[in-house]
Amino acid sequence: MADPAEETVAAPPPTPAAPADGASDPLLQLPADAASPEKASPPAPTPAARSRGFRLLGEDTSVHKALGGGKTADVLLWKDKKTSAVVIGGATVIWVMFEVLDYHLLTLISHVLIGILAILFLWSKATAFIKKSPPDIPLVQVPEDLAVNVARALRNDINRALHLFREIAMGHDLKKFLGVIVGLWILSGVGSCCDFLTLIYIAVLMLHMVPILYDKYQDKVDHFAGRAHSEARKQYEVLDAKVLSKIPRGLAKPKKQN
Repeated sequence: MADPAEETVAAPPPTPAAPADGASDPLLQLPADAASPEKASPPAPTPAARSRGFRLLGEDTSVHKALGGGKTADVLLWKDKKTSAVVIGGATVIWVMFEVLDYHLLTLISHVLIGILAILFLWSKATAFIKKSPPDIPLVQVPEDLAVNVARALRNDINRALHLFREIAMGHDLKKFLGVIVGLWILSGVGSCCDFLTLIYIAVLMLHMVPILYDKYQDKVDHFAGRAHSEARKQYEVLDAKVLSKIPRGLAKPKKQN
């Protein structure tokens, strides 16, 4: 009797069916350029990021960041509406009292202190008759760190201003000289129209109006500012070519070598 294993013959692997006459392999239907990776067309270059043009605060600087961030920026941009309203309301009350009602600062301070001391004194005396504990008046002191930080900030600002005036007085920067002269001339004109308190009140109003309006219409403002900046540069170049370049200047001092 024959062994079944000897009678079993391995079947040959099936051969792939040849495509019909009317059909062909899809890979064969591709164009020659697309079938070969060497001849494939290179990808289109991605367009570079378009510049947003002239920016008053810089390309990547927001209004909130330019104002220093934190609580101050929130108040000036009306993100903290209660505090912003209190600041505007307080400034308005002070301006009305001093400018409209012709109140005086020393009189106001004296009257406020009289009222506070009278209320606290009478309250403390009344608690002795009604047998209650006197009012807990906290001890108010100016922290040393706060005083040092304020003095340091004022010192740095004053030193920068003095350094700027020194550079201008020595004739090192003509642009700064012209800018400071124009700014002081405008400030003198404004000072002749209103007093110091009114000027401060206007500055407070502008600080609470200009940043939020600029943040809302930043693109339009930057567009007009860019045009004004370009025109100012053209006029300065003309002035420099006709007048400023002809002004004799002293010899530059040689730099000291360490």
